[in-house]
Formats: sequence, C-alpha cells, structure tokens
Amino acid sequence: MNTRTLAVLLAGTLLLTGCGAQVQDTAAARKVTVKRCGQAVEYTTPQRAVVYEGGSADKMFALGLTDHVHGYVMPPANPPVAESPWASEYAKVEFLGDDLLNRELVVDAKSDFVVAGWRSGFSDQRGITPEILDGLKIQSFMHAESCFNYPGHPERVTPFEALYTDLERLGQIFGVEDRARTLVAGYRKRVQTVRADAPKGDPTPVFLYDSGTDKPFTAGSQVPPNDIIRFAGGRNIFGDLDARWSEVTWEAVVQAKPEVIIILDYGDKPAQEKIEFLKEFPATSKLPAVVNDRFHILDYNEGISGPRNIDGLEGFAAYLRELQE
Repeated sequence: MNTRTLAVLLAGTLLLTGCGAQVQDTAAARKVTVKRCGQAVEYTTPQRAVVYEGGSADKMFALGLTDHVHGYVMPPANPPVAESPWASEYAKVEFLGDDLLNRELVVDAKSDFVVAGWRSGFSDQRGITPEILDGLKIQSFMHAESCFNYPGHPERVTPFEALYTDLERLGQIFGVEDRARTLVAGYRKRVQTVRADAPKGDPTPVFLYDSGTDKPFTAGSQVPPNDIIRFAGGRNIFGDLDARWSEVTWEAVVQAKPEVIIILDYGDKPAQEKIEFLKEFPATSKLPAVVNDRFHILDYNEGISGPRNIDGLEGFAAYLRELQE
C-alpha cells in the first residue's frame, strides 16, 4: 500500500468517526469468560453498569471504571455518598433510586451489567436474579462474599479473599487486569501490616451489634467484619456461625462475655443510640465491654464487601492496640 492510499484511508476513517458512524471499538467487543459465583459466564465489556449499594460502586470506582457506570442504587440505610473516598466519582454518574434493587429500574436504565450480592440486591422474592437478567440479555455480577449459599452454583471464599476475587474478576471483565492486580497487592500489604502488629496472646472476644432489641442482629463468619475482627487480633463471638448477617439471642451474647463491642453505624438510628440501649438494657448492661465502655464504631461501608473493608480493619486494629497500652 503506497503512502497516498494510506493517507486516504486514514482520512476516511477520521471522517466517519467525526460524523458519528459506528466504528468498531475492539475494547467494547471484547469477550471473556469469568466466574459468577461458581458458574462460568461469558461477558462482553459492559458500558452501562448499574451498581447496588456502596460496596459495588466502590469496587468499580477503585478500579477506575467510572466511565462504564451508568448509575447507582443506594437504599436510605447507606451513609451519604458525600462521605465516600470516591465522592467525586459518584457525582459523575446517575443516582437511580433509594429503594431496593428491582428489575424495572434496571430495564428502564437500559443497563447491560448489574453488580450486587446474592440476597443483597438480587432476590428470588423480588424477581431480580442473575438467571432472570440472563433471560433479558442483561449481564450480572455477584459479590463472591455472598456466593456461599447461591443455589446451583455456590462458592465459598473467606470475606477478604472474596473482596480480592471480585476486584480481579471485574478487572478481567473490563480488561484492566493489571490495575486490579496492583490494587489487590496494595490491599494485601495493608492487611499483612495489620496482622503483624496485632496484639499477642488470647484474641479479645468481640460482639458486633448491628441492630435489634428483642433479638440482636450480628455478623457471622461469611461477612467482612469477621475477618476485620480476627485480623486485628480479636475473636468474633459468633465466628462459628456459618452465615452472613444473622439473628442470635441475647442469652448467647451474655454467655460469650464480649470485652469489646463493634457498633455498625447506618440507617436512621445513630450509633450512640445503640450504645445507650446496650448500657440500659438489663441483659447487656453488665457485659465487660459495656461496663468498661469499650465500643468501636464501624461505618456501614466498612462492614459490607468493598474496598473500605481495609479502612475498617485498620481503624479497629488501632482501637485494639490502644486497649493494650
């Protein structure tokens, strides 16, 4: 091909692009097979993602994928996005609603990709599942942390490993594998530093109080606070519970004698109100943690699967170290 012919072809390409012609974008056409829980799924690079809650949005933003996010759904329980480390990224995408994730919203948004957790966004009862979205030709991605009881294709990964897995898989789907590897390596290093500095001796018994008065709602072994507690040098008193978030009994809390209580801060009930309840409630008022006023507040987005888990770990680890001084 001579120089003149090449110049003509290049000029034609530029003209077509300038006129808005649909020039093939090789990145947009890229296909890759990645696991969705335990199921291998073929993905085409998404362009209009809908993300549910802060954890999903944060994973996308941390990977530098804001341009691929159409909008987010943020139920009222979530802290304001203005408090997020990625507040400027939230401002660049559309706020789609403050209710639970639903199929109509996703369809109306003309989304080609939905990020949420199993039974934390996706739900049989509400008629929005990965299988249903497959039938609508809408791709979906589930947090690995939520996959241990996903029907038909379960996957069991410890919570922090699940965070790393999600970032690596999203990196594959969007073709930013190097970025994902660098991000995960940085997070792993921060976690290793915390674990190396954790107090020695018997782990401190810790109770995470989410909510509830008749019965407390707490963290089992399958959610990030379990890893936050153990990596920092504590022991989740319900760490043997093979569940994500679960109702327990006050009797079990009392029997475990927690020396520290983590308050999960979210919704319309401030953390201080939860602390006052525990101080006044007869069943908990004599717990070692309550008597010694040992409460640590964990932000909601530090407790659900997302990059802010690392911040939550570092904050709680610093709190435990202070108790040893």
